[in-house]
Amino acid sequence: MSVAPSKATSDVRQFNVGVDDDGIRLDRWFKRHLPDTSYTTVAKWARTGQLRIDGARAKPGDHVVTGQSIRVPPAEPVRVDAPVKRERPALSDDEIAFAREMVIHRDAQAIVLNKPPGLATQGGTKTIEHVDGLLDALQDDMDGRPKLVHRLDKDTSGALLIARTARAAAYFSKSFSSRTARKTYWALVVGVPSIEDGMIELPIGKQPGSGGEKMHVDEKEGSPARTRYRVIEMAGTTTAWLELIPYTGRTHQLRVHLAAIGHPIVGDGKYGGQAAFLTGNISRKMHLHSRRIRIDHPDGGAINVQAELPTHFAESLKQLGFDEMLGNTMPLESPPPPTRAVKKQQARQHAKTVRKDRKGERRRRGSSD
Repeated sequence: MSVAPSKATSDVRQFNVGVDDDGIRLDRWFKRHLPDTSYTTVAKWARTGQLRIDGARAKPGDHVVTGQSIRVPPAEPVRVDAPVKRERPALSDDEIAFAREMVIHRDAQAIVLNKPPGLATQGGTKTIEHVDGLLDALQDDMDGRPKLVHRLDKDTSGALLIARTARAAAYFSKSFSSRTARKTYWALVVGVPSIEDGMIELPIGKQPGSGGEKMHVDEKEGSPARTRYRVIEMAGTTTAWLELIPYTGRTHQLRVHLAAIGHPIVGDGKYGGQAAFLTGNISRKMHLHSRRIRIDHPDGGAINVQAELPTHFAESLKQLGFDEMLGNTMPLESPPPPTRAVKKQQARQHAKTVRKDRKGERRRRGSSD
């Protein structure tokens, strides 16, 4: 936490950077501790030299360090017609109970939820019910409100990590951006991939005309995307149960990749069309589940949590004759199979070694004559 200003609000203010704010950008510090100060105002103070860190001129993008002193100009008068920030409505007893029932892990820095399918992670224009709106129920005796650090699609179920402190949020966000966090998913797909353990490497971009609501494989302008998969079990040639590990975090990555190789996720009509729905008693809900999350803990050690399947997914496994215990047979940190580039490099190295060995043999034969 930052300490209170040392002078009255009509004068220049001094704040000390607390441990929870170590390493964040200065504009983010303002958003946390002086939310009524707009980015435009912060930028103007920086441009005119009024905003300083330890006496030196500062910019909104500068990163602050624990113990530094931030010099902030006097607060600007609030406009009478300025919009009033709306407070979040109080949660009902049922909403509080629902939020707490989702918790599958809790410690001083983190909470892991088992998000049910159909519940959005964040709100939107037409989305009223979402995880973010329920986080007040999980605050307990902590000073700050829990914070989302990643998201799951509305119809994807499973493990969702929540940070309980600002320090943990910064730490976890860095883990996700640097790809040191590991997420493992389970999915039922239409058909059976010809390669049982492979890597999908197809760039993904926004599909034109969809308003950014739908993604597609875009070889020219898409962002690189990599997904590891393995077939756990198959039901003839009609359905396969896959374990998935995304090595990048593109929007709808797993759904796009599986549809692109001809095996859409069961129930994913958005990317698989009518072909994504199986006949019989298999649920029409999407069968994509965040089974496990493994991430380093800011206090040392690691969080390694597994989320139980939602009812519709578990019932589909039984209907298809799959054994849920078989899904736990691949170590989470097992190395991915080599990519094409790695295979070529290995082939070149092997050829080089063979040539070297043959050259040595010729030399030995020449010396023995």
